[in-house]
Amino acid sequence: MKTEVKVPSVGESITSGVIVSWIKHNGDQIQEGENLFELETDKAVLEIPSPGAGTLEILVEEGTEVSIGQTVAHLDSPKVAEPSAAPPARKPPAKAEKGMKAAPAAKSAGQAEAAKAAPLKPASAAPPAVPATQKPAKEKRRSERVPMTAIRRKTAERLVQARSTAAHLTTFNEIDMQKVIEIRAHYKADFEKEHGTRIGFMSFFVKACCQALKEYPDVNARVEGNDIIYNYFYDIGVAISIDRGLIVPIIRDADKLHFADIETAISDLAKRAQEKKLLPDELSGGTFTITNGGVFGSLLSTPIPAYPQSAILGMHAIKKRPVVIDEQITIRSMMYVALTYDHRIIDGREAVGFLARIKEYIEDPDKLLLEL
Repeated sequence: MKTEVKVPSVGESITSGVIVSWIKHNGDQIQEGENLFELETDKAVLEIPSPGAGTLEILVEEGTEVSIGQTVAHLDSPKVAEPSAAPPARKPPAKAEKGMKAAPAAKSAGQAEAAKAAPLKPASAAPPAVPATQKPAKEKRRSERVPMTAIRRKTAERLVQARSTAAHLTTFNEIDMQKVIEIRAHYKADFEKEHGTRIGFMSFFVKACCQALKEYPDVNARVEGNDIIYNYFYDIGVAISIDRGLIVPIIRDADKLHFADIETAISDLAKRAQEKKLLPDELSGGTFTITNGGVFGSLLSTPIPAYPQSAILGMHAIKKRPVVIDEQITIRSMMYVALTYDHRIIDGREAVGFLARIKEYIEDPDKLLLEL
């Protein structure tokens, strides 16, 4: 009996994907639930489990684009082995006649004597000497053509679409991270013990963005034709880098979550992104995005909003710099932040004000904790 292995539905908007690789091979014995192949859509790479058990028969090669519901393999159910008949008894070898083995033995002895008497010859001739004037051959210059992954193709399409349909500007500010750093250092152990997760910088910025978006609703809106769609919910995308490109999983209703909930959500999304277990629906529908180039050492950048969103916040590396506080020069841990926004619906005043509120919340986290 054969079981069909079909490409499962992985999201409402997903109609096709590419079989990146088969985790199992033809003829492998498969158990139900074992991962069979990697399916790459325009939003994520997923490991697809087996719907049953049996011997795998692959029908579609790696690199093939497939549709949702398409049969890509069969599973032959294991058959019950029938008892086999006993093999016939082997006849004992016939006795050799007298004198049969004497000739080969004598011949072998004669060959051995001849080998002893023969002079020893080298196994291979010595390689000819290379003339001193001869130059080594130049190494060939190498190039390689590799198709874009589906994720990178879709990312490229959206970025080009965003740049061609929106009027982007970027405004900058810098944030004194000293108080947040002190809070994390002071409560790190207690927070992890209480909530089972570490407290990072991203939860502070997610909370700060949710508060600022409520004050500046244009930043949480998007353009649709000649209309502006205002969102009064706060689904925050957090950019994560994986080996196949950049993906942006969404934290739904982030404004309703506490710091520990946000940190747990980020940790879970990042872990499942690396394990290729994120569902496409978890990567769509965000209203605003945060990206942290600082984890790679970026000091300053101008990120592009994820279409059709109208704005994106860029975090950067924290560096100690001399700053003036209360008329005194002191060393502080500073971070540059950037807000790229669609100038069609967000004016400079709103963009600068939004970023200033982020700065205020991070530099005075008591307001953030109390949601003031």
